Amino acid sequence: MIRHTVVFRLKHKESSAEEAKFLADAKILAAIPGVEKFEQLRQVSPRNDFRFGFSMEFADQAAYSGYNDHPDHVAFVRDRWIPEVEAFLEIDYAPLS
Repeated sequence: MIRHTVVFRLKHKESSAEEAKFLADAKILAAIPGVEKFEQLRQVSPRNDFRFGFSMEFADQAAYSGYNDHPDHVAFVRDRWIPEVEAFLEIDYAPLS
């Protein structure tokens, strides 16, 4: 299993219509084959300035690779993520044996 996570800060003003639209449109990622347990999260720690997080799981590397290469993911990254995300940190985990 691979857990893919990303925390990020948008270029949009907090609680703006643009912020809400980005988060709503990002739900397309949940429908990509292989994605399990998709979550959108609000960051609450004062220790960093990221505002949101996405988390999802994949059964294995093949499922994760399929997600990365899927046209809906590629288009979302190109058309929404790159222009609208100000900063992010991506971490992918696998369980310890």
